[in-house]
Amino acid sequence: MKRCQSCKSLMPDDAHKCIRCGFDSTPAVVPTGPNRGRIGNGWALAKQSFRVLFHNKRLLVFPLLSGISVLLVIASFAGGAWATGLLRNPDDASEATIWIVGFAWYFANYFVIVFFNCALVSCALDSFRGEEVTVRGGLRAAWGRLLHIIAWALLAASVGMVLKAIEERVALVGKIVIALIGIAWTLATYFVVPVLVFEDLGPLDTAKRSAAILKKTWGETIVGNAGIGLVTFFVTLAVLTVTVFVFGAAALALGSIAAAIAGAMLLVAIILLASLIGSALNSIALCGLYLYATEGKVPQAFAGAGLEHAFAPRK
Repeated sequence: MKRCQSCKSLMPDDAHKCIRCGFDSTPAVVPTGPNRGRIGNGWALAKQSFRVLFHNKRLLVFPLLSGISVLLVIASFAGGAWATGLLRNPDDASEATIWIVGFAWYFANYFVIVFFNCALVSCALDSFRGEEVTVRGGLRAAWGRLLHIIAWALLAASVGMVLKAIEERVALVGKIVIALIGIAWTLATYFVVPVLVFEDLGPLDTAKRSAAILKKTWGETIVGNAGIGLVTFFVTLAVLTVTVFVFGAAALALGSIAAAIAGAMLLVAIILLASLIGSALNSIALCGLYLYATEGKVPQAFAGAGLEHAFAPRK
């Protein structure tokens, strides 16, 4: 007897599909058929990411912790700015003070977001290996990469401040150019989190490594993210539409303000949940792409997603 990689229930040694949760552990077979192309691979990647999250719902904890931490950062900066009079009298602050506070703001946000994303990616890897996924394990893994995360946050904050400084001093065309540079930087650093988790590199080498991986996977990365974003958007829109209709009708029929308030609160909760799910799905897909791009192995969780063809030479 062996245990299911997802729910840990017992199953026969020769069985591949768990009767309890439906998880299929059939060994991946490299297809010999034609490449489905970047669009087909990207959409398949999105679907498999949903499947992984369905069997490992604890992964949602990390974007939740990240969101809460970002709110705390905002509250702390706002409180500090109010206490020191920076909000009430911004004209009295020196330019140096404004830039120092701005750099600290960039650094704090980058650090918080990257830290919890590292924890999520680490847990995604545990899931791919059939190991137990725990919040504590993910946080411990991210803590073990603390110095790398701090170094990266410092570099990212510096780049952000430099682009911001240039943008404020150039004309419209220059602002457009800076915006394009910012987009290019965001794309080039897309794989930074798994590089921070799995490789021992400095911040500059981390950025270079991320850009190199993106060069190999740009099609699948963009389409996979688009697929995740579109599916999440349309499902969320459908749920929101039904919720508005049901609670709106109830509020009108009963003449109840309480029903309208309850509906509004539920709408906010749905939007927040959709945001958490979208963030988790992107990190799962990111981890799968990174592993195949760097190791040439398809994670079992992505069997059938087309990664075997994803990085074949393009004609």
